[in-house]
Parts: sequence; structure tokens; C-alpha cells
Amino acid sequence: MEIVRSDKSEAQAQIRFVTKQERYAVPNYPLSVHSSIIASELNTIINELLKESNDIQDEVEFDFLVCSQFLRTSLAEHIADRGVFTEEVIDVEYIEKHPLPEPKDCLIHDDWVSAVAVCKKWILTGTYDNKLHIWTSKGKHRLVIPGHMSPVKAVAWISLNDDNASFVSTSMDQTCMIWSWDIMKNSVECVHVCKGHRRSVDAVSVNYDKTLMATGAWDNMLLIWSTSTQEEDDVGESASKKARSEYASKTKAPKRAMKGHKQAISGIVWSDKTEIITSSWDHTIKVWDSELGGIKHEIHGDKCFFDIDYSPLSRVVITGSADKHVRLYDPRSTEGAILKVKFTSHTQWVASVRWSPVDEHLFISGGYDNLIKFWDTRSPKAPLFDLMGHEDKVLSCDWSNPELIVSGGADNTLRIFKSKHVAR
Repeated sequence: MEIVRSDKSEAQAQIRFVTKQERYAVPNYPLSVHSSIIASELNTIINELLKESNDIQDEVEFDFLVCSQFLRTSLAEHIADRGVFTEEVIDVEYIEKHPLPEPKDCLIHDDWVSAVAVCKKWILTGTYDNKLHIWTSKGKHRLVIPGHMSPVKAVAWISLNDDNASFVSTSMDQTCMIWSWDIMKNSVECVHVCKGHRRSVDAVSVNYDKTLMATGAWDNMLLIWSTSTQEEDDVGESASKKARSEYASKTKAPKRAMKGHKQAISGIVWSDKTEIITSSWDHTIKVWDSELGGIKHEIHGDKCFFDIDYSPLSRVVITGSADKHVRLYDPRSTEGAILKVKFTSHTQWVASVRWSPVDEHLFISGGYDNLIKFWDTRSPKAPLFDLMGHEDKVLSCDWSNPELIVSGGADNTLRIFKSKHVAR
């Protein structure tokens, strides 16, 4: 929208530069600029001001926030969309542009990489040939783990120290398996087979204190399990009696079963000690109380949800959907719509979404369009970056380690991108 003054000269706008990044602070007196100014021109002005006032001689690239969203059009268009007038002094917040995550590694598997979880320097992957793999973050293959009878659908770490780790895997074979890994000996053992689901188990999440895990499956059920790798003496039987057969001692039953979804559960995340949020093919998101065993709240969507993630930093959730959109919901919202923002850029199904563990605004999404998109919640119409490399659909992604973005695909690869954290 072009704003034209009666004197036919180009419309001016009064702006004031503000920043939370002290080292880039410039005097915050109002400046007069033409209202059709765009981000690259603002960048030039800021860099000039920095050279004058701050002895910063190297060019720095900034993003500009106006009315809480990044400027992606001209200033006049941007503020007109938001009902702001050029007569007001407009605060333009600038923050250093996030650097492009660098592709680091491509780890080749024998089949589709359908599940991935990172913990510190270890990467756990699950594949469609029923196997699990452990890799170092530098791309070295440490272990291949057979055990499941069908493709692996989800994986999660339970515990990790220098000597030992435990993790869980879920599969189309209707089971979850809890594994214990002796890191020094590099040997792994399945300590429990969790039986209770009647269809493919597609989602798993471990709670904050690592004592419980929740699983969701194509039988529409949400089950809660203990993550303990010890023998559990629930019924007061003696350990010897219980361990008559090795198989019986390995089988674990759920602590609680919760019913409510009408179709497959596609994603699960714990949002606090007792609260679980699930996404489903039945077009709903449900918030559960794991202790009372009931639904506290539900959100209705338009299409199948394929994945969900919760950010403890911003306390909101993102979802991936069959209609190509990522959506941000605030389940605790008391005013206005629970759906806060829709992110539009993928051209196919969005299969996987993950928040940054250190920045409340950043997240990634993986789609059937072979792309990982790197988003800032303040730029809903365009991602900050497209992370390319996959030659087939992206099935899984993870960002648990702030420095590593990883994604698994139907091209049988796991891609690793190095992400620099910028203090903002």
C-alpha cells in the first residue's frame, strides 16, 4: 500500500531504533525515513549508525521487528496490515540475524529413518528395517540394535551418564522396548518389552524427571509406563517366582490406560509433571491429566495432526498437519482464539515439528516436500531458512541438543546441521 501525501512528495515515517542487544545499541532518537523502506535499507542505516557510535566496523546483518513481527515487506505495507498509522513514531526493534545452520553430515542407513532422538553427543535412530542405531554427533556409527519385529516409529532417551544410558523405542510390532546400554563395553540389552497396545505404537515421550513415559498408538489409546529398568515387584511376588521365564520378567504392563481419541495418536509431549498433550489423526489435540487419567481440555483442528511439540520456554505448542501448515496454539489461553499463528511454506504434509531448547521463538519443521524449515515465530509467512539435502520426504527431526538439528528421511539418510546459538 503506497501512502501519498497531498504535496505529492514521498510519504515519510518517523521510526525509533530499539534493541535488547546492548552491544549494538544506537541513539534512540526518532528518524525520518520514506515509508516504503524495506529491511535491507534499514540494515544499511543501522550499520552506518553503528560505525559512528560504536566502533563496530564489520557489517552486521539484522532482522527488524515492527509490531512484534519481522519486516518482510515495505514498512508502509507492514504497518497498514496491522492498523498502525505512519503519523505515529514507530518502534523498530533490531536483532542480529540468525546464522544459517551449516550442513555437517549425512549418515546413511539401509532403510527409511523414521525416528531420531539426540542426547548430548549421542544420536539414536530408528528405521523401517526394524533396527535401532547409535551414532556419535560427529557421525561415527557405534552400534546397530535388532530387536523389533516391524518398523521402528519413535525413540526417546531416558537416562545418560558417562558409563550407561537407557532409552525406549516403539514399533509397528505393537510394543515398546526399554534398552540399557553399557557405553564402556558398547553392549546393549533389552530390559523390558512393554505390552499393552493393540496396533502400531507411533509416539513416545518421557516426562521431566525421567520416571514415566507416555505412548500413543493406532489403537487410539494413550498408555503410561514406568521407565524403571529394575525388576518391578508390583504384585508382591518374590523375584525368583516372577523370573521363572526370562520373557515374563521382561514384559512390562502399563500403569495407566487412557481413552479419548477416536483415531491414531500421532504425537505426544509432557508439558509438566502430570500433564500430557497429544495430537491425533482425529483432528484434535487433547490435554490430559496423567494422575487423574482424564482429559482436561481439547482443541479441534481442521485436518489430521501428525506431530506436536511443547516449549517450556514459551509454554505453547506447535503442530504439523495434513494441510501443509504448522500451527501455534496456546492451550492455556483465556482470551481470544487458542490458535495464535499459522506458518505457511511447506508444499506437502508436515510430518515432524520441534522447538529450539534454548530460544522461545525458534523451531523446525520437516515435511513430505523433502525440506526442513527453520522458523522464527515472529515470521509466520516465511521461514528464516530452508535446510536442504533430503532427496525424499522428511519423517522425523530433533533439536534436543541446541547445537545440532537432525532429520531422518525416506531417502535412508540422517542429515545433521550445525546450529549456532545467538544470544538475543
